[in-house]
Amino acid sequence: MKKVLFTLAFAIVSVAAMAQTPTLKHSVATNPFWSNWFIQGGAQWTAFYPSAGLHLGNTESPFKSWRTNPQASVAIGKWFSPEIGLRTKVSGIWGKALDTSFKYWNAQEQVLFNLGHLFAGYNPNRVWNPILFGGVGLARNMSTNYYAMGVSLGLLNEFQVSKRLAVNVELGWNRFENDFVSLGMVNNDQRGWDSHDNYIYAELGLTVNLGRVGWNAVPDVDAINALHQSELDALNARLRDALSDNDRLKNLLANQKPAPVVETPAPVKEFITTPVSVFFDINKTNVASQYDLVNVKAVAKYAVNNNSNLLVKGYADSATGTPERNQKLSEGRAETVKGHLVEMGVPAEKISTEGCGGVDDMSPIQFNRRATVQVVE
Repeated sequence: MKKVLFTLAFAIVSVAAMAQTPTLKHSVATNPFWSNWFIQGGAQWTAFYPSAGLHLGNTESPFKSWRTNPQASVAIGKWFSPEIGLRTKVSGIWGKALDTSFKYWNAQEQVLFNLGHLFAGYNPNRVWNPILFGGVGLARNMSTNYYAMGVSLGLLNEFQVSKRLAVNVELGWNRFENDFVSLGMVNNDQRGWDSHDNYIYAELGLTVNLGRVGWNAVPDVDAINALHQSELDALNARLRDALSDNDRLKNLLANQKPAPVVETPAPVKEFITTPVSVFFDINKTNVASQYDLVNVKAVAKYAVNNNSNLLVKGYADSATGTPERNQKLSEGRAETVKGHLVEMGVPAEKISTEGCGGVDDMSPIQFNRRATVQVVE
């Protein structure tokens, strides 16, 4: 039997060491409670090794008819991160040991470690995910009404068919107290493997993912702040250039003989040539940060001083939500920014809005949840 254990251990280590297509590692946001749940079901081939079975001979072979029977299993679980999850698994129905059939169930609470995401980085499109698991639980031999505590260890291989469905190939080992199958026939001289009831199994089944599936990258706050700062710096530079041109023109007019009566020239129309962005949280129409309105206030002041028209465009990210929901979000975000502009003194009739729906033209996707303000002729 030790050969079987060594073979199973070698398979687990080998699978864990094999690398799939590497993916750049990045942090992911903590998922809501109802995200990344799954249910599993499968059929097992099981071989029992009771502590009292040594006298039958050929005890190392898992293929003897007096120790094997088909089983069934069901499980429910949740991934708390791409690498770590929990599942509750119940298996059993028909067992056989010492040429005696019995009915039983085995409930285990198991910790799951996705080795693909752990060592090669999170990749939602990875076809094969090797998952190491271990746990503890309680089993009952219903034929003898014996209960036994137990531990479990194994390797779950998930082969992704679609976002919602995967095929499972699982290899595992369970170890129980020695009275679970052996009916009290225990040799006190036994040690190690032979001192307790064990079984190994191979399982073929399906995993069905429930609720929201997958993980979003954590927003890069430094990148967002850098983008805001660069836009503010560019706006301030244009403002300084426009004020300098105004001073120059005023000096020229003041030095003319006779000085013509003219109105103060309007600031250079190239003062603002690029849209100013305002960002929003997912599924929200209120501005995420009041700091974004600093840039908008500068645009509003320019528009009031020059009697300019403004165009406000709203956007949503196409990675989340339906097209209909994204269109409403984009329109609502444009109207929110328009309201702020009106509060800053820009006449409502000078502001036009446009909802552009869901887009995917900026990275990371959080930057697509925005509205832009631009001076138009």
